Amino acid sequence: MTSTSTPTTGLEGQGLSPSGRVHWNQVAPALIQAAVVRGEGTLADMGPFVAVTAPHTGRSPNDKFVVKEPTTEQDVDWGKVNQPLAEEKFDLLLADVKTYLNGLDELFVQDLYCGADAKHRLSVRYVLPNAWHASFVRNMFIRPEPQDLPTFSPNFTVLHAPEFQASPERHGTRTGTFIVLHLARRMILIGGTRYAGELKKAMFTVMNYLMPKTGVLSMHCSANIGATGDVALFFGLSGTGKTTLSADPERGLIGDDEHGWSNEGVFNYEGGCYAKAINLSKEQEPDIYATTQMFGTILENVVLDSSLRTVRFEDQSITENTRASYPLHYIRNFVPSGRGGHPHNIVFLTADAFGVLPPIARLTRDQAMYYFMSGYTAKVAGTERGVTEPQATFSSCFGAVFLVWHPTRYAEMLGKLIDQHKSRVWLVNTGWSGGAYGTGKRMKISHTRAMVRAALSGSLDGVPTVTDPVFGLHIPSTVPDVPNEVLTPRSTWSDGAAYDAQAHKLSEMFRKNFEKFGSVDPTIVAAGPRG
Repeated sequence: MTSTSTPTTGLEGQGLSPSGRVHWNQVAPALIQAAVVRGEGTLADMGPFVAVTAPHTGRSPNDKFVVKEPTTEQDVDWGKVNQPLAEEKFDLLLADVKTYLNGLDELFVQDLYCGADAKHRLSVRYVLPNAWHASFVRNMFIRPEPQDLPTFSPNFTVLHAPEFQASPERHGTRTGTFIVLHLARRMILIGGTRYAGELKKAMFTVMNYLMPKTGVLSMHCSANIGATGDVALFFGLSGTGKTTLSADPERGLIGDDEHGWSNEGVFNYEGGCYAKAINLSKEQEPDIYATTQMFGTILENVVLDSSLRTVRFEDQSITENTRASYPLHYIRNFVPSGRGGHPHNIVFLTADAFGVLPPIARLTRDQAMYYFMSGYTAKVAGTERGVTEPQATFSSCFGAVFLVWHPTRYAEMLGKLIDQHKSRVWLVNTGWSGGAYGTGKRMKISHTRAMVRAALSGSLDGVPTVTDPVFGLHIPSTVPDVPNEVLTPRSTWSDGAAYDAQAHKLSEMFRKNFEKFGSVDPTIVAAGPRG
């Protein structure tokens, strides 16, 4: 065995007895060097490591399973997101994964924390066959102090076997790819895919199960903090601007993706960021761009110039879902503790490709509950085969694919926290204005930043509002540095009747989607669209 810092116990607790070398808790330079030597990827200009994960260049949600066993069976919201796997099938898969890992020439182990609040964090042991995946999880999670590693005692284990293919007949999986969570045994098995995002999001799913049991709201959101200590949360699905808007040079970044809200305040689950890199530019997102020019950053599925090895950020020939993984401290104004107080402001981000939602609106408490449960954004025409017009996407709590409990549990917790801490809630549309996608234009990022800045600073608190007749949203009549005509969506359309038709269409989609929640407080249902 080789080591940077080996714990007092080896892999016996994980049921492993590897025949090859085990590299314990190596730091980024050693891991990147090993990854290059082993042919796992290449170095780009300025030093970031580039890995290609094809054929899987995104998560495989249809291949995620939760083991169905007596102690957790009643907690899980079973269905398409949380597909059940019999425990005997898990045992067979676990045995085969262990045999596979034990037979490899090398393994890489990383002992890491998930959760910046020591009261609620998990101590996670990742066992991986690839150095670059080890570097990825080291980027993404919280790294213990070196002196704490010899006594590190994991209370969760992730076994990674990206080249191992499951047998659907033997293991009960859908394909050779598998992401299997055993909540009672505190173990995750991941295989049949090299896509590193599975290593991150599987643990988020675990936190979404465990945290509510301790009274902590688990959230798919970014968080930052102002100079006066005011915390803001940004909820949003991919492509809505969650990472971009939270990386504000005037505010400290607590984290860009996953957080808990406890009785003491907000805390980050992670120690790094996993930003989309497609069309990234120094001009539009200087802080995130800067991380892609640093050694230690992992770039996933980007295309390099063949001679200069510079990144072609606009090139999506491998995938549109290109990614950059980097430690949180690569962002200049990061918050070292990963913690903040109770949120003063909560922002729900949506990229409305129908072009009918206002660019900013203040939500009542019941509206906040409605739009949180709805989790709306829209796909645009051309991003997927067969998509010829905008398509509404509803993802409960802005992260349905990562939830374990029924969505109403998370919503009820959010409502109580909003009431308790008097948090202001805003809906911000980073999508289209003046028409739907194909006719209108994407909201200017400068306008969105100005609106968010005004909301967080309190500049909009005394501003009169106009109530949207269709959605019932309260739109500020004026926002500093934003043209007034931008604020009311109908006025930006040249054809008012076309706007009305599109708004009615989206309103009906909201209502139809909300029916799936069954019996919900009538005041929350009434807070939805009106026409």
